[in-house]
Amino acid sequence: MKARRNVALVQQGVWAMPLESMPLAAGYLKAAIESHDMLRDELQVTIFNFRGDDTIRTMVPAIFLSTVPDVLAVSVFGWNLRDALMLAETFKQLNPDGIAIFGGTHVANQSSRIFRLSNDVDVVVNGEGELALPELLTAWLAGRFPEPDGRTIDGISFRENDDTAVTTPNRTPISDLGQVVSPFLTGAMSMSDGNGKFRYDVAIMETNRGCPYHCAFCYWGGAIGQKIRRFPRERLIAEVEVFAHYEVDTLVLCDANFGMQAADEEFLDDVIKIRQKTGYPRAIEASWAKNKSSTFHRIVRKMRAADLHSSFTIALQTLDDSALRAMNRRNMKLNDWKALTDWLVTEGLECYAELVWGSPGETVESFLRGYDELALNIPRIAVYPLMILPNTDYSAKRRELGLITSRGASDDFEYVLATNTMTLQENLGMQGFLLMARTAAENSFFRHIWPVLHNYAGLSQSQVLTSLSNWFDRCTDPAAEPLKTPAAMVEPLIVNKAVRALFLDRRVHDLLFEWWAAEIRPRVDGDHRMLADEVFRFDMTTLPIREAGAIEGTVTDEAGARFVRRSEQFSVDVPAIADGLRQGLPDAPEAYRPTLFRIVWRLGIEQHIDNHEEALAYMGKIEEQCPVRSPTRSA
Repeated sequence: MKARRNVALVQQGVWAMPLESMPLAAGYLKAAIESHDMLRDELQVTIFNFRGDDTIRTMVPAIFLSTVPDVLAVSVFGWNLRDALMLAETFKQLNPDGIAIFGGTHVANQSSRIFRLSNDVDVVVNGEGELALPELLTAWLAGRFPEPDGRTIDGISFRENDDTAVTTPNRTPISDLGQVVSPFLTGAMSMSDGNGKFRYDVAIMETNRGCPYHCAFCYWGGAIGQKIRRFPRERLIAEVEVFAHYEVDTLVLCDANFGMQAADEEFLDDVIKIRQKTGYPRAIEASWAKNKSSTFHRIVRKMRAADLHSSFTIALQTLDDSALRAMNRRNMKLNDWKALTDWLVTEGLECYAELVWGSPGETVESFLRGYDELALNIPRIAVYPLMILPNTDYSAKRRELGLITSRGASDDFEYVLATNTMTLQENLGMQGFLLMARTAAENSFFRHIWPVLHNYAGLSQSQVLTSLSNWFDRCTDPAAEPLKTPAAMVEPLIVNKAVRALFLDRRVHDLLFEWWAAEIRPRVDGDHRMLADEVFRFDMTTLPIREAGAIEGTVTDEAGARFVRRSEQFSVDVPAIADGLRQGLPDAPEAYRPTLFRIVWRLGIEQHIDNHEEALAYMGKIEEQCPVRSPTRSA
């Protein structure tokens, strides 16, 4: 019997998480290959899924130790290009006749650079790979690739036998997404660990592909400026049922604009029915439609009624008109963000905003002004440094926009150092603020202090974060090291380490009390210092509890989740006061009385610390509260 050839599909997540990140791209490719009878019979396909902290030292033995593959196909993103290039080099030494294939948005249409960086990469796939890869492998098995069939396969770049680089015409986007084989329904992707539990941090799926917008910074799956194409409804129902079977808590949608179309509401209706029947999923996270229609509003209300948790993202990127024009977003209805946030607050729903630092047209002053204006209404703001992605308008107009960039120290992203409105010195001076914004603010480390400090200390959110950054920079305690301003740019691994220090290192919590006493408390007016102290203590008390310190008093619910409950007394009703200040309401006298809070913490933050949506579920939540009566004197 003829031995099958081996195909290694390699994917790597960005974060160093205890749980795996679902390798959806590799799953799609494996399902596509195995759907072809001939390829299934002749090829043994294996997915190698690595975490963000895996290096070439761990990848090489995992992929090559037992069997050297005949095909190495790597999904390449900005965070793993360097490892991918080293893998290709090792692979070609072990198997000179093998074929190395790169795909993914970071390398699509970039073959001239990739081939220049490496002589070991044979093919770059320039778009959707689910049809291109099976065609390529079919020709290769027949001995007809690269010649003579290479030029007949659309959407690839490759080297011919004389080492001439060839790029074929772009492949038409897949109009019928029913052709894309589901990795979940076919068993192409492993779903459980050795104990039968769901093996990934969250479930990732698509309900559609395509984005009608042309944002200058974006290359969403290579499908910007395209008509939205949808997966069949029956297929999506079946996939969600698979996730419910594995008791998946959170479903993350890879759609660019969820809530834009009526079919999104139909999908939600189907998820709710499955949730009512099985209890899962419990949350949906999505990149929401930029223009919020009546469909979006109905979806939000239905999710609340069904108790499907979500974070509603307002992807503003900037509040500055000049920067909005440069990024092709000036006329979006989303820019009327105040009305949207007011509506979400009225509905009792959480939301957070996204901003990008370093956009052409933006200055330090305009960015911080916009940040603080936004923070008065949405204290949870995610700030990302601008990176110039391949195939974007920004990349094409870099000279016009005065862009100066450098590649990351641990990745291949182009970080913006300067623009025609931002100097290198100004950018570097913002890095300490950015680190605190991406850790403390984005992850809701503090939740109630912001309106108190705004009203009673005259401090904006950016001023508080800058104070925190400066204090950590001066701190000599070794525990502060992960939170110090980096010498260059704030990169993902730096953020990862800082978040872990903030949430998991109790020494850092002790340092925060020192910072509060030295830097913030003296700036609060005297009549409200006790109040500010209690609000700060409340935020620190309700931070997630580590599993190791919570053995006693834990309880387990029917779904197997473990919890700790504890009562804590405060001299004021902290949430009531903070909410009132945020809404501009006069102080309610009943809020200024001692209050006993029954707080519940879900255990397991260690498993989800790198996912800022999942981690929020581990904050201490008020289960019940009651005023503390003053003791009465006997007659």
